[in-house]
Amino acid sequence: MVKLKEMLLYIVQAGIIIAAAPLVAGIIKMSKARLQNRRGPGVLQVYFDIYKLLAKDSVVSPTVSWLFLAAPYVYFAAAAGAAALIPLLGQGADLFVVIYLFALGRFFLALASLDAGSAFGGMGGSREMFLSVLIEPALLLALMTLAINSGSTNLSLLSGAALTKDLSLAHIFAAVAFLIVLVAETGRIPVDNPDTHLELTMVHEGMTLEYSGRFLGLIVWASAIKQLAAILLFGMLFLPLPVSGAAGIALVVLLTALILACVETFTNKMRLFRVPGFLAVSGLLSLLALVAQ
Repeated sequence: MVKLKEMLLYIVQAGIIIAAAPLVAGIIKMSKARLQNRRGPGVLQVYFDIYKLLAKDSVVSPTVSWLFLAAPYVYFAAAAGAAALIPLLGQGADLFVVIYLFALGRFFLALASLDAGSAFGGMGGSREMFLSVLIEPALLLALMTLAINSGSTNLSLLSGAALTKDLSLAHIFAAVAFLIVLVAETGRIPVDNPDTHLELTMVHEGMTLEYSGRFLGLIVWASAIKQLAAILLFGMLFLPLPVSGAAGIALVVLLTALILACVETFTNKMRLFRVPGFLAVSGLLSLLALVAQ
């Protein structure tokens, strides 16, 4: 009975995050537009875009294999699985499981970009793998700072430890390090530009050039889910607020969304070969956080 209850909590939590993810993406788009003195899209525009894409048929090249067809579903399932395992309603999973689910979706999408045989898709996939080699160690270092402090890699225990510990220099270093990883993991400026259609600068968008219709709708939706899951991780582990419950979670998400919008507005897109130095700052801050404990 206990396992069934936990399973239901995981399903309900995943459903809430899946439903709310496009709204958070819309808030980020609207906030960025307001900061740039533009009207911009409404907060519900991402819902309309996903609905329009899901209602269309997909055009698929006859040369692709089953991998190209399965990748959007695997990407969506991996993002939804990671969202279900965050300690929001029930017990969270091990942090390595969430990181592996993020990596699984990225891996299949990169393989699908190569399977299509497109020059720009292959370039986007190779760039994504290049960035993942830098992002995943930096993400592990930032989270291991909290894991060493709490003595566990379970996300529920990490979140509980973040609420009981006082604000320290090590915590600030780890929070900034994770914020840098969050920007890179969600494909935002200065690492990537989610709104660009210039082939020579695309990373994530380059991998999806051969997709259309419902396949592209699943990828856009999964990217929003992955973004919200990463935002929740950042908020629950590094931004513990005195407000608890749904109001506290909503406040954390809104605050993090505004931070991402400000980062995108006040920074420029980096050249690809400058990104390793940017992510090295995250690793250095995580190491300093480990030393400062």
